[in-house]
Amino acid sequence: MDEKKLEKFIKPMLAKSSEDAFDDEDWIFEIKWDGFRAVADLSKKQPLFYSRNGISFLSKFNSITEDFSQQKHHMILDGEIVAYDENGKPSFQLLQQIGDNPDLALTYQVFDLLWLNGHSTEELPLLQRKELLKDALTETDLIKFCDHVPEKGIEFFNQMKKMQLEGMIAKKADSIYSESSRSTDWLKIKFSNTEEAIICGFTEPKGSRQGFGALILGKYIDGKLTYSGHTGTGFNNELLNQIHERLKKLVVKSSPFETVPKTNMPVTWTKPELVCEIKFSEITKDGMFRHPVFVAIREDKEAKEISSSVKKPVQKTSKSKTMTTKKSTENTEDASEKDSEITLNRHKIKLTNQDKIYFPKDKISKGDVVDYYQSVADYILPHLKNRPLSLNRFPSGIDHSGFYQKDAGDSFPDWIKTTKVHSESTDKYIDYAICNDKATLAYLNNLGCIDFNPWNSSLPDLDHPDYLVLDLDPSKKNTFDHVIETAQQVKEVLDLIKIKGYCKTSGSTGIHIYIPMGDSYDYDQVKDFALILMQQVHEKLPKITTLERSLQKRDDKKIYLDYLQNRQGQTLASVYSLRPKEGAAVSMPVEWDELKKGLKPTDFNIENALERIKAKGDLFKPVLGKGIDMMKVLELLQNAV
Repeated sequence: MDEKKLEKFIKPMLAKSSEDAFDDEDWIFEIKWDGFRAVADLSKKQPLFYSRNGISFLSKFNSITEDFSQQKHHMILDGEIVAYDENGKPSFQLLQQIGDNPDLALTYQVFDLLWLNGHSTEELPLLQRKELLKDALTETDLIKFCDHVPEKGIEFFNQMKKMQLEGMIAKKADSIYSESSRSTDWLKIKFSNTEEAIICGFTEPKGSRQGFGALILGKYIDGKLTYSGHTGTGFNNELLNQIHERLKKLVVKSSPFETVPKTNMPVTWTKPELVCEIKFSEITKDGMFRHPVFVAIREDKEAKEISSSVKKPVQKTSKSKTMTTKKSTENTEDASEKDSEITLNRHKIKLTNQDKIYFPKDKISKGDVVDYYQSVADYILPHLKNRPLSLNRFPSGIDHSGFYQKDAGDSFPDWIKTTKVHSESTDKYIDYAICNDKATLAYLNNLGCIDFNPWNSSLPDLDHPDYLVLDLDPSKKNTFDHVIETAQQVKEVLDLIKIKGYCKTSGSTGIHIYIPMGDSYDYDQVKDFALILMQQVHEKLPKITTLERSLQKRDDKKIYLDYLQNRQGQTLASVYSLRPKEGAAVSMPVEWDELKKGLKPTDFNIENALERIKAKGDLFKPVLGKGIDMMKVLELLQNAV
């Protein structure tokens, strides 16, 4: 290739070889494309497009890279560049001749998403990544979403065979993305035996043959370069000359093998750097290729990657489950000791990596998060019931980037309740998850959901909020004592107009005050009323509060009186929700007489929350009850002013 190698690049996840197709509800199946593996890094202004070894593809496949400008999101994509012959079939040989055929039919088949809009997605289950990819990717004539088939691997494999494609890739539906590793979570299953081999030398040609007679092949076994046969078929005169010219630049005096193999013809040895693909009938017990036929030079692969790839049949349990990690079956070597399966609300939930640390400084694990939510389920579930959720997920723990997920997609189990809501901003329907039971709570926690952010309204009427929220949001130079002072002023305003408000810590730096509305008013009415209340508070505390929403314009010494949390679709962390902050604080209701200077958000945390809740009961229960009479309140306010 004439492209330079990048200094820093992502080495993609690779698949191991397997013999037989299989059916399994825990797996999905994709076409195995016969092309160049390629990573597209669209996370910055200037895109990167490169091979699995970091060789830039930007100019080589400029017809594809030109379409990157049509993408609307910052992403890192994993996929395969595929060339098609005149019959519409993938052709690796044609792909290698792109320089001579600039108008070659190409596609970039994208099958995975590694990064999206500032957040790594590698720790998400595969199906979650593909759902996000499908939603984020703008398909063009050259850039395509590579879809998959769930469960039915055998039928899919037979269909690929009829279409005369190379084979299929089987992937565990819940597998994470492991850079630069070859994992049994991904399996490649081919119709014919093909493998890469290292060219270690060549023999002299006989008769009228040009260039060379045969290529001497090798691969690494246990780190040692080992002879694996030779091939003299699969070449035309042009290929013989092209490959010979390249090999002449790699000639060395002695054999690269520790044990020099016996050959029928004199050998010219070469540096073991150039990789080729061959097809063969079988591999003998001593590691030799039988009947090897040259297919192509593999520019996209390095010699050090080419090691022994012994094919093993996929192991299955008696229920045809493939390589599962349940405690009820034998664990694989890679299975976490903390993987388990529990039954809640008559649903089985697979809990994975329960010993994974989510709060590093506090030594709090994923399993601790699951246990906490189960312990407070009777208190938090009434506040989540029938409400669309924005899920704040940290699958790698709070020291890594988290992300908000709204769309449940197709990857959630059928038993999890969802509701479709049209988004005006994207002009799409979002399938929000609903958390009404302990099973859903555990399932979402297992996905890395640390805090839950419900809508202010609930089904069946999402247009009328059940409560109003006053969010006291401090700036960098405010203390929590300033926030408490502001909350006390809110209490004075509410007392003046005979409204009973309910206060909770945000679990982070602010305070939330809720007023029951009883779904009697629409969002615009509630938002406007919230603004009136916040204006009253600002008049009382002009030196430390502001209604300016813009961070650039806002005084960094003032607390933002956020009334816009009362727009439809806006969410705040639920009462009793954990927060992804050091200390594992909980968003906790407090009685007004507890709201005094010296109180800290971290006073209520994962360690003591349940004990407090049991002692106090659900202080936020009235928030879900009878709402205020807004007209009477406005009259009182007018008279008071």
